Amino acid sequence: MKPLPTQSLISEGWLAPLRHTVFRSLWLVWLTANICMWMNDVAAAWTMTSLTTSATLIALVQTASSLPVLLLGVPSGAMADIINRKHYFVFAQIWLATNATALMLSLAFGVLSPYLLLFLTFTNGIGLAMRWPIFAAIVPEIVPRESLSSALALNAIAMNTSRIVGPLTAGAIIATAGSTYVFALNMVLSLITTVVVMRWKYQNYVSTLPGERFVGAMRVGMQYAWQSNRMRTIIGRAFLFFFQSTGLIALLPVIAKTHFQGDAHTFTLLLASLGLGAIIAGSQLPRLRKYLKSSDLITYGLITLTIASTGVVLAPDLWLGSLLMMVCGVAWISVANSLTTSAQLTLPGWVRARGMSIYQMGLMGGSALGAAVWGKLADEYGVVTSVFLSSVFGLIALFLIRKHRIDKHPLEDFTPVCPIERPHPVADVDLQAGPVMISITYQILPEKSEEFKKLMGQARKSRLRQGALSWSLFEDAEQPGRFVEDFVFETWADYLRRFDRFTAEDLKMQEERHHYHIDEHPPKITRRVASVIQD
Repeated sequence: MKPLPTQSLISEGWLAPLRHTVFRSLWLVWLTANICMWMNDVAAAWTMTSLTTSATLIALVQTASSLPVLLLGVPSGAMADIINRKHYFVFAQIWLATNATALMLSLAFGVLSPYLLLFLTFTNGIGLAMRWPIFAAIVPEIVPRESLSSALALNAIAMNTSRIVGPLTAGAIIATAGSTYVFALNMVLSLITTVVVMRWKYQNYVSTLPGERFVGAMRVGMQYAWQSNRMRTIIGRAFLFFFQSTGLIALLPVIAKTHFQGDAHTFTLLLASLGLGAIIAGSQLPRLRKYLKSSDLITYGLITLTIASTGVVLAPDLWLGSLLMMVCGVAWISVANSLTTSAQLTLPGWVRARGMSIYQMGLMGGSALGAAVWGKLADEYGVVTSVFLSSVFGLIALFLIRKHRIDKHPLEDFTPVCPIERPHPVADVDLQAGPVMISITYQILPEKSEEFKKLMGQARKSRLRQGALSWSLFEDAEQPGRFVEDFVFETWADYLRRFDRFTAEDLKMQEERHHYHIDEHPPKITRRVASVIQD
């Protein structure tokens, strides 16, 4: 898909990305899809309160919704990176519509039990696990890099608008007709968005190389995330933030019912207040980022969230509680959007769906574990104590990880460039032949050896992020200053893919390595393909 013209989008304001037809259409799909998600979550959570009085089972609705992303994040991201994203998007939407139908029929015929509800919530989460990395990967393809933050802020606003519209719609339907009709509307809206996605004219990039193997694609995705210091920091912070913040959200049905002695409308009001605060903050985030770094937004947002969360369960009346929920929404979106934007900018296009699915695994893993932990504590010690402990945990975690700031790791330049070391084999090599070992020989001044080895530590991370199975650096025992870098790819096709993924950052690192090489000729590159030996 061709990138959109920049045309000074930054100066056009935070609504600028909506001026582009493709983004606007998919943004409306995203808004509707998230309305469906919140309608489903509200109806499921409130239905569970009518099926059981256990705070643990009620909180486990959140766990059942989040757990599939934790379990299926990497496989789903790999699929989104190696097959046609439009087709995968359509399949995910059909899956969600089918799940909504099953929920509707189970409730209509009176066969829905707490455990069947948890199961169907889990299968709905499978659809969300499939859909999220696709959308996360395509947004940077349809907006220019400089307007990505605004586009992601709009996505966050869509998410939080759905936080208001979804619960309000679900609450109104539950109060007048029952949860069955919420799931029915969910099914209809899912089918409508499926039709919109089917009409999207997606231009899929077709490589001359064979597609990546599924297992290999998952390995490379996890390897990339692990070898990126910046991505590892983002995922760790996301896990801790969502582990802490989900305490309030997962227990909100209980807070509405017991603390405020309310009903479905009370729950809807609290959830809608959270969403309204997030919308207000989301519209101002591009402006805030002119004055605050992402790491500062995350820090201030987390501190505000912990204080406001405690205030909600201590509030003497619903209106003060709703106002504090708005503050929670402001703080929540400031942290969540800063983390998501940082993750998007950290990943190149070829691994973006996998990387974002791993990021999503981190935050959903935190949500699932947090819901279970804070729900159990609420059962044992009460809702107020549980939310208070979650806030204390958030402040302690923030203090312990204060040195692990995202902006300590600079952004890389992912502009594609043509590498100078492209191979030219004397005979055709089978693309599936392998393993393939590449050896590069450097001659370094002996007194520069330690500096060179430190630089090669960065080279190791770069090679592994590009898909290498292993990497080693050998120092010649007989010739001082002679080093041999070895790295291995699974197949010849996997090795060739690294040239399609070669970026300006890789070229810069290559020039730095060559700067230490003192021979009159460039470093010698030897490529070896494993031979099959018959016994």
